[in-house]
Amino acid sequence: MTTDKPRLRSDDPLAAELTAALKAGETERLRTLLASHPELAGCVVEDAKGGGRSPLHLFADWPGHNPNAAAIVQILASAGADLDASAAAMWHRETPLHWAASNDDVALIDALIDVGADLEHEGSSIDGGPPLSSAVGYGQWAAARRLAGRGARTQLWHEAALGMMPEIVRRLEAAPLPAEELSGPFWNACHGGQLAAAEFLLERGADLNWLAPWSGQTPLDIAKQADHRAVVAWLLERGAIRTTKSAAPDGS
Repeated sequence: MTTDKPRLRSDDPLAAELTAALKAGETERLRTLLASHPELAGCVVEDAKGGGRSPLHLFADWPGHNPNAAAIVQILASAGADLDASAAAMWHRETPLHWAASNDDVALIDALIDVGADLEHEGSSIDGGPPLSSAVGYGQWAAARRLAGRGARTQLWHEAALGMMPEIVRRLEAAPLPAEELSGPFWNACHGGQLAAAEFLLERGADLNWLAPWSGQTPLDIAKQADHRAVVAWLLERGAIRTTKSAAPDGS
């Protein structure tokens, strides 16, 4: 029989103490707290809107990069924390590893994977997919490369954003895609500043001025926003355009 996880309001003194220990990376304070209240390792801390975070979510939450990631994760894992808990009552189902990916928090990514967090767990706020989708979708390139390096499965749009040319060439030689399926990966190559990947995909029929449905931005918009100057110059040479809402008053 399953039981509900203990739930605490974020303004509960115990929740506040747990959050403070996690954010400060205070290992002994956390051990003492868990020794007195072992149920905290599996609790859900609810915010004012009803959303719920596990202790690992609290540690991974924006902006991330809290001290002593490996030790804190090991303490919580040893105490029985659910490594792959989904955020509760939120519009997505992201795990702590998704949040570490979204914050470019490589140390926490390593710590979570080292204790067994699922690299492929679904729930990303980008596409409902794995943590790699969160890293790539939010332009967190160090996190994306670390996840790929630790064995995360890649899709074409991930590979394009990371400039993984051998994988891109091998994938498209094995199963060529129609031009309309290359435009999203092309946009992501421009987002990631990956000129070789962008050139390769454009040559195969990607739309130079494809509008991303999630942002309404063209490849030139996102390359300029990300300050990838070589890609911006290359796109302009080929006649790429910016959207009206993205263009500065001076037309730059």
